[in-house]
Amino acid sequence: MKKYLLLFIIAIFAMSCSKKVEVKGKVTGGSPLERIEFIEASGVATLPLANIGLKNDGTFSGTFEAPKNGMYVISYGGKQNLIYLKGGQTLNISGNGATFPMEYVITGDAKKNNDFFTATQKYLTNYAQTVNMNELMMKDENTFIKGVQKVGADINKNIDENVKKFNPDKEIINWKKNDVSSTLLSIMTQYQLRQQQMSGNPSYKSSKVFTDYENKLQENKEQMVKENPVYRQYLLTKMSPDFQKYAEGKSKGKTDITTSELFTEYLKSKKDLSQTAKDYLLAFVMAQSDIHPTTPEKTVEKIKKIIDEDIKDATIKSDLKKIQFAINGFKVGEPAPEASLVKQDDKAYKLSENKGKPYMIAFYASWNPYIGEATVPVLKEVVNFYKSKMNFVFVNVDDTKEQFVKTSNSLLKGITGANVYGNGGLDSDIAKKYGVYGFKLPCFIVVDKDGKIASKPFFNLGDPELVTVLDKQTGLSAPKVDPRVQLQPGMSIDPSATQTAPPPPPPAQTPAQTK
Repeated sequence: MKKYLLLFIIAIFAMSCSKKVEVKGKVTGGSPLERIEFIEASGVATLPLANIGLKNDGTFSGTFEAPKNGMYVISYGGKQNLIYLKGGQTLNISGNGATFPMEYVITGDAKKNNDFFTATQKYLTNYAQTVNMNELMMKDENTFIKGVQKVGADINKNIDENVKKFNPDKEIINWKKNDVSSTLLSIMTQYQLRQQQMSGNPSYKSSKVFTDYENKLQENKEQMVKENPVYRQYLLTKMSPDFQKYAEGKSKGKTDITTSELFTEYLKSKKDLSQTAKDYLLAFVMAQSDIHPTTPEKTVEKIKKIIDEDIKDATIKSDLKKIQFAINGFKVGEPAPEASLVKQDDKAYKLSENKGKPYMIAFYASWNPYIGEATVPVLKEVVNFYKSKMNFVFVNVDDTKEQFVKTSNSLLKGITGANVYGNGGLDSDIAKKYGVYGFKLPCFIVVDKDGKIASKPFFNLGDPELVTVLDKQTGLSAPKVDPRVQLQPGMSIDPSATQTAPPPPPPAQTPAQTK
């Protein structure tokens, strides 16, 4: 009996420590071309944790590892919302394709926390209509502070009422209250900047009442900086004028210094900031300013060095390395990693089979709407021009092998190259090794005849830089074209505009967004 009791205790403990979230649901009227993604809302430059497809009847299912209990961005059809998730939960979620995920119904063990969250957000939406924030911003400082304090009291009173009604976990209650504090702090900073501009006095100082309330709202600042991007933005806004002066002095006469380098040195002088806050703020600045597809290789290496030497938090360091790799890819000259791939007949395929001849890897999936209409016609021209001097490997990352067969037979019929599948789609071995995510599809990487990476990832076949790489590897000279002709409509690989590096997650309406 003791043996079985021990096994039961171990099983319960393992479940409670699990980070895995199981997702099940249905989007009525949803399209199989749309994907559902989950992204950690409190991280820095985070990448999608899951990319789940809908079946023809709108049902979907999947699993992912949740780094921690907390708020996550759920994305579908270009729309985003926040949802609270805990490791070990099964998320049963449903909605209508026209409004999902802005509106959804949750059942199961994730219900009470999200019912609480939804109720507080609904209150904010209605409350926002009763507060004229523009008018309040015009008031004298004493009247303004009283108004902001009333807003905070009203919202927190509603939170307490919903705590009694839904009995949510303590973690989400604290998150919600810290979120309110972060929003109020942002409003107060806007007021300060406005007062400074109106007074014409660059040395303008707020009153003690103002700063005392500001400090009170930051009593949980260590937790706030870890969980709330809005609070990080508040801190950056506060230090922006000071940093601007610092940067102007340090960058004078220098043409190749990056924002990340300047901010790294600036933070070293900020004795009032904890190392945790410095790590989060530096990561935010790097992701927004110096990690993007057009980053020069020299800058990429500078950023890698800053991540290694100046970011102390292991999780933040890891997240930044992942996003930098996803956006900038391998270093040119590195060996192209082998990965598990299969052909339509289930026979294994190795990338090394191309050794001795340069080749281009093209990643794609059927659910990307630009594949057929924009990419394939241009791809045919590229393959026909270069195929005598290089090989082409078309790697499909659909959810199933059956879909791969249908897609490759339909889209790539008549195009010379190897058609292969990464088993598991975006969770496949090759997708992980090459940093392939939904927002990057389609993408193209060139490998030289020695099996070494010859290019960064490209997202546009008409990119002049890609044409230069192909010409160099083949010895051919392609006719010059206007790259705008080849652009895939609606495609964006700017990390600040994608789900990989979300701006502060979509806060539901707050008083700051009122008329």
